[in-house]
This record gives sequence, structure tokens and C-alpha cells, in this order.
Amino acid sequence: MAAKRVRLAQRRKASGFTQEELATALGVERTTVVRWESAETEPQPWHRPKLAQALGISGDRLQELLDDITVIQRQPSERMNYVLQHPGSADLGAVAHLHEQLRQLDESYDQASSAGLLGPAGHLHGQVKFLRENATNPRVRRALFEVEADSATFMGQLVWDVSQRRDHQAPLGYFKEAVGAARHVRDTSVESYATLRMSFVALYGEKNPQRGTTLAERAAEVAKKTSPSLTGLSLVHVAEGHAMIGARTECESALKKAEAQFDRVDADDVAAQYYTVNEFNRLSGSCYLFLGLPELAEPILRMTTRALAGKRKSQAIALGNLTLALLRQGKLDEAASAMHRTIDAVELTRGGGGLNLAFSAGRELRQWRQEPWAQEINDRLFALMAAI
Repeated sequence: MAAKRVRLAQRRKASGFTQEELATALGVERTTVVRWESAETEPQPWHRPKLAQALGISGDRLQELLDDITVIQRQPSERMNYVLQHPGSADLGAVAHLHEQLRQLDESYDQASSAGLLGPAGHLHGQVKFLRENATNPRVRRALFEVEADSATFMGQLVWDVSQRRDHQAPLGYFKEAVGAARHVRDTSVESYATLRMSFVALYGEKNPQRGTTLAERAAEVAKKTSPSLTGLSLVHVAEGHAMIGARTECESALKKAEAQFDRVDADDVAAQYYTVNEFNRLSGSCYLFLGLPELAEPILRMTTRALAGKRKSQAIALGNLTLALLRQGKLDEAASAMHRTIDAVELTRGGGGLNLAFSAGRELRQWRQEPWAQEINDRLFALMAAI
């Protein structure tokens, strides 16, 4: 996958510079500017003040532009071009190439915007389906079903993000496709994860905790024989579903069962990356927030926001929940600081979960709307809305 800092390049052009002219103004080689804009390198600390001044922006704004990386699909190799023109010739090498492309896109998820990933991911998913529908070799067709299950899950995730969790049907269509493909090759891990993603739509999109809990329980049942990590992650969402309807006993029982899964995780669990202590804590904090216990949620969420620094989309969600926990305790100064951090994170990722929580917190600020600090936050929220 290639990558580019599209908005950095746009800012340079808007400031009236070619790459060569900007390089001359900064006293660097043109190739250095090229590498900055292609996301190969970042400006050294001593270059940044002068670069920000040349572009007419603040240092913080420069950092935002540097963090905003769009993944761009490279032109297919000569072999892949041939395979796409003659799909019956697809072999396991072509499948491995597609799988690697998907892996690289997936690895970019926590750093790149979902909107920037959607085009390359959609293009890749279309290629996978096309080859699977036309493959003549049974082994190749099976391998393509495996990639399709993963790519359909990823597409559902991206589409839901980009819609700010408003479009439920399109993501569900992708997740159902993933479940079907996973069942075809008897991949219970992918089937469980796609089912769990369907529960997210019910819990956070449709606001239907009963259906969300049922789907999360189904995901846990599918995963229990093969993946303690996915079993645990599913059970945490079962707990969250119970929390949404105020069932504290059932919620804490599910959290206890989820926590016990950590003892069963081993090196062979392919889903271990999805179920970490940080993810458990993030969702535990969310549970106590739903239960109306912000004083219990706050310390968990504080710890989690620090630990999730490398996963910006998850951190944005944790920061949004932390803001709500602080607001509901009347800790206004701390809530304002957390809210600014939430908006900072959402501006970089455009993740649907963090975005929705930012606006939820904004609605709870209405009673203080005459206060200067609340007006400043509202201004940032309006600017965020205009940029979507």
C-alpha cells in the first residue's frame, strides 16, 4: 500500500508553494518535502516551526496534518493485472497478494481516517469477490472465501464509521456476507467477530440493547471452542448490553466471565489482538457509565485513555466517555479538558464512535452554554460538524 498526506499537500498548494519552492524556503531538498507528503518520513523537530510558519498554521495544526494519512492503492502488478483479466487463472499466489493488501489496510485502521481507507478497501473487496465467483480451482476458491470473510468484515466496519453510525443496513449487509463466507470455510473466529460487529450496530446504532445482547451472546457461543479472546470480547459487550437496560447484576456477572477468559488466551489465539486489558477496561468503564455510576467509571476510563495512546479511534471513544463521566459528577474544568482531547482525537480519525460521543457530551453541555469555556467547545463542535 502507498500512503499520502493529502491534506498537508493541499495546505502547501493553498499557501502558494510548489514542493521545490517550499523546500527552498525551508532550506531542505525537494525530495525531503516529497517524503513528508508521501508519509515516508516526518519533519525533524527543528524544521517544524518554520514549516508551520510557511504554511500559515499553528504547530498543533501542523501535527494534525502530519497525522492525517490516506492509504492509496498501488497499481496492481503485471501478474495481478493478468489474473483480473483472466479470473480462471487465479492461483494461491494471487490470493496471498490480496490477503497482504487487506492486512496492510487493516493495520492502518487506527492511524488513518476511515474515509481514506474506504475506497482502497472497497476496490480490494470487489476484486476478491470477482475472483472468488470465477475461480475454477477448489483450493483457490476456498482461500478466496477466507479473504472475503475478512474483507467484508472490514468493509462493514469502515462503512459504519464513515456514516457516523447512521447507516445500519449497509454495514449489516457486509457483516452477513462475512458470516456466510466464514461458515463456508468453517472459520469460527471470523464468524464470531462478524457476528459481534452486528451486535455493535444493534447496541450503538439501532439503540436496541436486547438484540445487541443476543447477538453478542451468539458471538461468544460461536467463539468459545476456538478463541478465548473473542469469547471474552463478546462477553464484555454482553455486559454492556445489560448495562444499557440497567441490569447491574447481570452486567457484572458478564464482566466477571469475560475477565476469566484472559487466563485461557494463548499464543495460538488468532484474535488475541482484539481482546486486551485496555479494551476490557474501556468497555468496563462504559458499562458503569450506562449504569449511572460515573464515579466508578471515571478512574477506569482515566487509566484507559492513557494506555490507548497508540489506538486513536479507541482512545477517542474512551475520552468521550471520560468527558461524560466527569460532566455527570460536576467536575467541569476536568470535563472541559477531556472534551478538548476528545475533539482533538476525533479530528484526526473521524471515527464514528468517538464522533458520536463528542456530540453526546456537547448536548450535555447545554446547561452551561453561556459559559465561555462551553462556548469554545461548542465552536469546535460546529467546526467539526462542518468538516464532516
